[in-house]
Amino acid sequence: MAAPLLALRDIRVAFADQVLIAGASFALTPGDHLCLVGRNGSGKSTLLRIAAGLVDADGGEIFRQPGTRIAYLEQMPDFGGAKTVMDYATAGGAEAHKAAAALDELRLSPSADPSTLSGGEGRKAALARVLAEEPDILLLDEPTNHLDLPSIEWLEEKLSQFRGAFVLISHDRAFLRRLAAGCLWLDRGAIRRLDKGFAEFDAWSEQILAEEEVTARKLDRLIEQETQWSREGISARRTRNQGRLRRLHSLRAERAGQIGQTGRIDLVAESGQASGSLVVEAKNVTKIWPQPDGSERVAIRDFSTRIMRGDKVGLIGPNGAGKTTLLKILTGTLAPDSGSVRLGTNLTPVYVDQSRSSLDPEATLWQTLCEGGGDQVLVRGQPRHVVSYLKDFLFRESQARQPVKALSGGEQCRLLLARALAKPSNLLILDEPTNDLDMDTLDLLQEVLADYDGTVLLVSHDRDFLDRVVTSVVALDGEGNASEYPGGYSDYLRQRRQAAATATRGASSSAPKAERSRAPTKLSYKEVRALEELQTRMPELAREIENVEKKLADPDLYARDPELFHKTMTRHDALKAELASAEEHWLELEMKREELSGG
Repeated sequence: MAAPLLALRDIRVAFADQVLIAGASFALTPGDHLCLVGRNGSGKSTLLRIAAGLVDADGGEIFRQPGTRIAYLEQMPDFGGAKTVMDYATAGGAEAHKAAAALDELRLSPSADPSTLSGGEGRKAALARVLAEEPDILLLDEPTNHLDLPSIEWLEEKLSQFRGAFVLISHDRAFLRRLAAGCLWLDRGAIRRLDKGFAEFDAWSEQILAEEEVTARKLDRLIEQETQWSREGISARRTRNQGRLRRLHSLRAERAGQIGQTGRIDLVAESGQASGSLVVEAKNVTKIWPQPDGSERVAIRDFSTRIMRGDKVGLIGPNGAGKTTLLKILTGTLAPDSGSVRLGTNLTPVYVDQSRSSLDPEATLWQTLCEGGGDQVLVRGQPRHVVSYLKDFLFRESQARQPVKALSGGEQCRLLLARALAKPSNLLILDEPTNDLDMDTLDLLQEVLADYDGTVLLVSHDRDFLDRVVTSVVALDGEGNASEYPGGYSDYLRQRRQAAATATRGASSSAPKAERSRAPTKLSYKEVRALEELQTRMPELAREIENVEKKLADPDLYARDPELFHKTMTRHDALKAELASAEEHWLELEMKREELSGG
C-alpha cells in the first residue's frame, strides 16, 4: 500500500460545550478520489479546512508528506482585494500560462474585476486557481455550487483525469456518482470509510444504522436521537415507491403526448380544456435584449408551449442563456417582444426564494411559521401543529423555540422551504432552488415536489434532481433557441442523441430507404417478457422485504443468533437493491413502450 500523502488521526473539534468532531481519522494516498458525506452541520467543511491547514483542531494529529502540494476550494471564495481575475488565479502560486489556459476553458476574462463576478463566475475563477496550481491533493467544498451544466460537465472531465488525490463535498449526486471511488462518512463526530463508489453509499450506511438500532433495542433503550434523525434522513434518500414511479411515468407519458415532435410543443389541436386545467399557453414568444454596444441579443426566439395543471417543467441551459427570462415570461411578470402568453384561471403562485435574508435571525422557528401567533400552521388549507410540521422538514422538537440565527445554512434553507410550502398554492416557481442546499434538504425538496399536485416551473443545474422531479425539460442553447423534451434530464440527453442520429441518417443519400425505415415501433420480444416479469417480480420483492423486516423487528434476534441476524440483514439489503433496480428498469421499459407507440 502506498504511503499516505495526508493523514488525520483522532481529530477533535468543539465549539463552546458542543463536541462537533470527536476522534475522526482518515488517510489519503496517491490517486484516492473520495467524497466526504455527512448530514448538514456535522463538520464536513471544518474537517476539510483542518486537512488544508487553514484552521487548527482542538486535538489529534495531522501528517503531511513533505513536499506535498495541497489546494483548497472553499465555498465562498475570498478574492482578497485582487484587481483582476488573473491576479487572483495566480495568487496561489500557479504559473500564469496555466491559469490563463484554465480561465480560457471556463470562458472567463483574465482582466475582469473579481468584485463584479456573479456567483457562478466567482466559482469558475476559484476552480481555475486551484486546478492551475497542479497540486498533489485537491480539497473541494461544494465545487458545483452556482455552476451551469456545461461547467459542471467540464469539471467532471477535469477531475476524472486528475492523477492526484482529491476529497470533495457536494450535494450533486450525479457528480458524486461519476467521480467518487470511495466515501468518507462523517457521522456523529467519527469517520467511516467505504472503498466503493457513491452509488453504494446509501445501502451501506443504512445497514450500519439498522444494525445500531437493533443493538440499541437489544439493550432495551431508545436509539440515540441523532442516530434516529440521521437514519430517517438517509432512509428517505433516493427512495421511491412503485406508486410514485407509476405516477411520474404517467405524467411524463401525458406530457409526451402533448409534444408533437422532439423538442417542440404542438399547439394546433386545442380541444376544450376543463376550467383551470390550463396553466400557461405561450405562442411564438420572442424576447430581445439591447446591448451596451448598440447590438441586440436574442434571449428567446419563437418559443411555444402549453403547460397544464400538474406538469413539472424544468428549464436548463448555460448561465446567461435566458432561463430566468423565460421563467418570467411564462409567469406573466415579463412581457415578450412578440408572441403571446395566456395564463390560466384561479392561479395561486408561490415563489420559493432561497435568499436567507428574508428570515428574521432573532425570531424562533415557531414564530417564523406562526407569524400571527398560536401553535397552528395552515398547510394548504389544513391546520397542522407547528412542531409536527417542523418534523416533516427534519427539525427536532427541541429546535422549535431556538432562534433562526442558531441554524446552519442548510437548516435555514429548510425553514424557508417549510414557510413557502405552507402557503396555499397551485403553482410553484423555483429559480435554481438547489444552490447551497445540503443533501437532506435536497432529498426533502424532491419528495415534496414529487407529491405536489399543482404545477411546478423550475430552473436547475442539478441533473439528478431533474431526473427525479420533472415531467419535461425545456433546453435553452444561449442562442435564443428553446426546445421542450418529455421526461427528465437523462431523457433529454437520450432524445437529443436520437434526434442527431436520425438527422445524420436522413442526410445520407447513400442509405437505402428500406434500411432507414427499420426503426422499431414496439418493444422487442425480450423487452415485453422482461416487462411482464418485472410486473410480477416487484410485488413479490415488496412482500419478501416486509417478511424480512418482521424478522429484524425481533429485538432478541441478534442476541439469540448473531449469524442469522447478519444473514437476514444481508438478505434485506439485497432485496431492497433488487427492488430499486427492478423499479428503475420497469420505468425505462414503460417509457420506451409509450414512446414507440406514439405516447
